[in-house]
Amino acid sequence: MKKKHLIRILRIVMPSAALICTVVFVPWMLLRAWLAPLPDSVQEQLNNAIGYGLDGIIVYVDQAEKEPALYSAGWKNRADQIPADPHALFKIASISKLYIAVATAQLVHDKRLNLDQTLADYLPEFAERIEHADQITLRMMVQHRSGIPNYTDHPDYPWTNPYKSTQETYQLVLDQPADFQPNEKYSYSNTNYLLIGEILDRTLGYSHHQYIKNEILAPLELNNTYSLLSEVELDKVMSGYYVGYEPDIKGNDFIQPGGSMVATAEDVGIFLRALNDGSLLNEDEQAIYSSIYSYHHTGLLPGYQSIAKYHKDIDTVVIQFVNTSGGDKWTLSEIIYNRILKILKTTENS
Repeated sequence: MKKKHLIRILRIVMPSAALICTVVFVPWMLLRAWLAPLPDSVQEQLNNAIGYGLDGIIVYVDQAEKEPALYSAGWKNRADQIPADPHALFKIASISKLYIAVATAQLVHDKRLNLDQTLADYLPEFAERIEHADQITLRMMVQHRSGIPNYTDHPDYPWTNPYKSTQETYQLVLDQPADFQPNEKYSYSNTNYLLIGEILDRTLGYSHHQYIKNEILAPLELNNTYSLLSEVELDKVMSGYYVGYEPDIKGNDFIQPGGSMVATAEDVGIFLRALNDGSLLNEDEQAIYSSIYSYHHTGLLPGYQSIAKYHKDIDTVVIQFVNTSGGDKWTLSEIIYNRILKILKTTENS
C-alpha cells in the first residue's frame, strides 16, 4: 500500500480538499519565507529554512580569496534524529549531466566524437525506432534540442522502483512521436543523456562512468563523487523524503546516465569552480564545452533537490542540497538559495 500511495502522490493525484489547501495556504508560507527579515549569516538562514518544512539542508560556499565553508541544518536521517552532516553523500540527480557534457567535449576535442553526426550514425538500431534519428545530431542531444520525448514524463515511469537497466527505460520512448522537429526549439529531456551515455560507452569501448572517474574526478581529487548509488555505503548517504510520504526513500536507485551520480556538496563545488575557471579543461576543450552546454545545473529526484551555480558577479560557487521534495518544496528551496546569495552579497559589501 505504501508504494501505491507514493505513486499517487508523485503523479499529483489528490483529493479536492487537499488541492484547495495547497492553493490557499502554500503561497502564504512561501511569501513568509521570501519576506522574512534577512539573517546575518548563512547558518542562521539554514536554521530558519527548517522551520518551513525542509527536513535537512547542506550548503557549500566557495568565495574568492576565502576558505570554502560548509553549513548544514535539520536531519540527515529524520527517523533516527541524526543531524544533517555537511560531508554526507547526496544524490545529485541531473547535476550529473555537467560531467557527461564535459566528457563529451573532451572526446570531441580528441576527434573521437563529432557533434554533427547523427543519432542514427552512432546508434543505428534506433534509426527506425526514434523519430528523426537520421536528423538528430549529438549536438542537439547535448543541448536538449532533439525533440526526443522525456522518459521521466511518461505516466508509466516507475518512480518508486526505478528501472535497473537502460534497455527497460528505452521502451518508454521507442516508437513514440517526436515532441518537435529536430533543433526547432529547446525542451529538456532526460532521454538525450540516456542516449549520450550509450554513445560514450560505445565510443570508449568501456563505461563512461570509468572515463569520468579517470579524466575528471581523479585530476581534481574528487574522492567523494560516485557514478552510482551502488558504489557507496548507504548509511553515508543523506536520507530523502517526499511530502506526504513518511518513509525514507534513499534506497531508490536511479542508474540512468545523466541522473545517477552521488557526491558531497564540497566535491560538487570543487568541480563547478574548476569548470568555470578553466582549470578543468584546456582552452580548446573549454571552447567546445561553451558551445554546447551550461555552466550550472539543478537536480531533482524524489527526496532530493540540488542547485549548483557559479556567480560571476561575486566570484562565488554556491551548492545547495535539500533532502525534501514534493509540494512547494522546490520553490521554497529556490527562495532559500536566493536569500543565501543576498547574505553573501551583503557581507561582501559590508
